[in-house]
Amino acid sequence: MINIESPATKRIALVAHDNMKREMLEWAAEHKEELKRHTLIATGSTGKLIADSTGLTIERMRSGPLGGDQQIGARISEAGIDILLFFWDPLEPQPHDPDIRALLRIAVVWNIPVACNRASADFILSSPLIGATYQRRVPKY
Repeated sequence: MINIESPATKRIALVAHDNMKREMLEWAAEHKEELKRHTLIATGSTGKLIADSTGLTIERMRSGPLGGDQQIGARISEAGIDILLFFWDPLEPQPHDPDIRALLRIAVVWNIPVACNRASADFILSSPLIGATYQRRVPKY
């Protein structure tokens, strides 16, 4: 096992499929004060929507289908993202499904918390660990 330290100021990735963007936007507005304490990274259109509506500072990657999911996956593998909040649409087929699966797989490989809906995002953001350093244990594959 190797240990990777997640700092007290978490690096949080925000991703939402088209049919889930409104849900992500409402969630981000509701949690704006807590999110301000962290570093936010998002795929292109999701990041723009959240930044425009909440005023939060967000580093934007490309749109998911244009490589944004892969950019976020690369950041995870470089220990540059501590939490993935990915509101994906379970009922709508996505043309870039292999990228989505790869992103979720890499998050599990690197042992970062993943929320795929509002309830799990609420649990992650309300955890006492959100504002503390945390040692993630990652298997040596």
